Amino acid sequence: MREYIHSYISGIAGEESNSDEISPGKRVNIEFLFSGEELKMKKRSTRSDSRPPANGDRLKLDKKKGKFEKKLLKYEDLPEYLKDNEFIRDYYRCEWPLKQIVLSLFSLHNETLNVWTHLLGFIIFVGLTVMSLTEKKTLENVMASFVGEGMNMKTMNQSNSSDSLFSKSYVGHIPKPSILHANADSNSLPTWPWFVFLGGAMNCLIFSSISHLFACHSERFYLFFWRLDYAGISLMIVCSFFAPIYYTFSNHPHWRLAYLSSITLVGILAIITLLAPALSSGRFRGFRAALFLSMGFSGVIPAAHALILHWDHPQILGALGYEIAMGLLYAVGAVFYVTRIPERWKPGTFDIVGHSHQIFHILVVAAALTHCAATLVIMEWHRNLRT
Repeated sequence: MREYIHSYISGIAGEESNSDEISPGKRVNIEFLFSGEELKMKKRSTRSDSRPPANGDRLKLDKKKGKFEKKLLKYEDLPEYLKDNEFIRDYYRCEWPLKQIVLSLFSLHNETLNVWTHLLGFIIFVGLTVMSLTEKKTLENVMASFVGEGMNMKTMNQSNSSDSLFSKSYVGHIPKPSILHANADSNSLPTWPWFVFLGGAMNCLIFSSISHLFACHSERFYLFFWRLDYAGISLMIVCSFFAPIYYTFSNHPHWRLAYLSSITLVGILAIITLLAPALSSGRFRGFRAALFLSMGFSGVIPAAHALILHWDHPQILGALGYEIAMGLLYAVGAVFYVTRIPERWKPGTFDIVGHSHQIFHILVVAAALTHCAATLVIMEWHRNLRT
């Protein structure tokens, strides 16, 4: 009997060695069924885990085949950790090798525009930073056409022409040094708060782009990059406060310190809170949006305070108008982010182009540029006060 069983198992082993390679995650069970004196044996191959192969196993299989198959998956075929938006039905990258992920920057999938909307925004802010650092270029010239109409409001026309950042004579000739390239003397305008804002914006946008690009690689990458993305958003919100508060409260250093310290502390606490892996899931989308909006709208307090202090300065009113527009853009973007409109109305229709996250990204870049304009108005107002 033992010799018979031994020879049978040996035969099975021989069959397995000659057959196609066994998929990872499988085990072979030998089941003995006794009925009287009759011995029945059968082989049963079962999968130990019903989930798709892990990233490492998938890559091993691909290497054995000699070629990676670049395949886009449907929502229902994704591992659980990648299931974030059930209204985006197709065109998912799942656990691709890093090289293929980098190359996917130039291919079409449901993250392509999410990557590029913020990557282009990052490039815009890099350009603004370079122009701010270049002696022969002035950022005011670039922004003049963007904010010129707003600065030509009736209230602006009532003020002295030298009080207007983008008055025709200033934009056309710029007879004095740019506010971003003031001479390094005792009366020069400190520009570091401006660069703090630019740095925060660039970090947020590039963190967002690389997160949307690489998060599909593995569950470990997914958790890391989305936490990096949320940290970038918090950083941008905090950095956006620095320039307006620094210049507006220049004659009130205690208030300036109090406001900047408070928003910095809130930003640090937000980042620490969002480091929890559970908060990266889709269930907490509303919580994340509420947290970021509450951070942003906390700026209402210093804005109201600045309005009380400088109510008779038209440029402060103009800058406040831009800040209100910025807040509205962020708020509308958050509504798209949370409600997942329009894809929830027609699931699968907006998988590639037009889904809520792409709209959210565009509104974020527009809001950041609007804040950029407001900051330049405040900087010029502050420079005029010092001269």
